[in-house]
Formats: sequence, structure tokens, C-alpha cells
Amino acid sequence: MTHVTDAFQLPELPFATTASHPEVWSRDAGTQSLTGQALPHSDFYVNPGGDDAGDAASMGNAATLLGTPPEGDFQLSARVTVDFRSQYDAGVLMVWGHETEWAKLCFEFSPAGDPMVVSVVTQGVSDDANAFVVPGRTVGLRISRTGRVYAFHAATDGSTWQLVRVFRLGDGSPGHRVGFEVQSPTGEGCAVRFEQVSFRQERLADLRDGS
Repeated sequence: MTHVTDAFQLPELPFATTASHPEVWSRDAGTQSLTGQALPHSDFYVNPGGDDAGDAASMGNAATLLGTPPEGDFQLSARVTVDFRSQYDAGVLMVWGHETEWAKLCFEFSPAGDPMVVSVVTQGVSDDANAFVVPGRTVGLRISRTGRVYAFHAATDGSTWQLVRVFRLGDGSPGHRVGFEVQSPTGEGCAVRFEQVSFRQERLADLRDGS
């Protein structure tokens, strides 16, 4: 059975999540997968160049599914598959503070037409950092919180986690929300499937050793 609602209680997560656009999210009880259908011309990005010609437009309209995790250290991960169609289509794990304080770990379609792991940290304005190309349309993504620090990792083989970046978001507030986002900044939408969703309330042993 598949259902759509603005308030999800994913059994893999020890906290409730709320959808910004309930119509785009569904969960398949048979496969235990979560699917999001990205809205056309949707993204979260605060252009550091403002309205300068040639820069990507700022947007704040992508569909999210977010909730407040328990206080303390955690690891949120998922296997993400994207039906890439247009440049910057992406499936995302996200940390959210407010409209100009958030971070996202993306599996994204690059301008060169390659599936790629990309990260963006926004504190007032957004940065944008490409990590590496992925040979296929599926990758593992993980957000970890250790104290007031966040770490993004990605895994192409399902087990060896490669460090993408380490950062602090604002004051590291325990009020940050985490979860999922789907986007299609230049296109008419794409489907994203999140499988093997996992939430572990434990400290990551080492940020850089692939554990």
C-alpha cells in the first residue's frame, strides 16, 4: 500500500517528519522505500553572487520531508536513486535551521551529464562544492552529527564511506531538523527513491577512515 500525507512517521526514524509538499511524497510498504517527485524548477540555493548575470538563480521552493532528531550524536543514511533528466536534478539528505541556514548532501546531475555527489552549506549565502562522479544512478548518502559538528559522507559500494566535508552550521543548535529533499532546478521534475533509510543514535568513530 502506498500513501501520501503531510505528517510521516517513518518506522526507521525515532522522530516524526513533516512534508512541505505532501503531494510529492509516498512510501511503499512492500519495499519500505520512500519516493519523492521533485517539483518543476525547484531548489534550495542562496546565490552568493546575488543577481549578477550568468549566476544561478536563488530558489527556496524544493520539496522537503524534515523532522527534529533527538539531542546528541547521530548518523542518518539512505541509499538514493535518482531518475536524472535535467541539469542539477538531485536527491538530497538535508540539515535545516532556517531559510538562510541549512546544508544539503546531494546526488546530483552535473552540467557535464554525470551523476555526482555535491554538497552545499548555506550560512547567509550558499557555497557549492563538487565531490566526485558516481558510476551509476544510485549512491549511499550519510549525515552525521558529532557534538556541534556535522559530517557528510557518500558510499558508492554500500559500505565504504568517503568523507565529503565537515562543517558547523550556526551554533550547532539541537533544534536543527534533518531529512530528505528532492529538486529539479532547471527541469520539469524527477523521481527520487530513498531506500535502506537508517538512523543511529551513536557517535561516528572516525570522520575520515571510511567507517
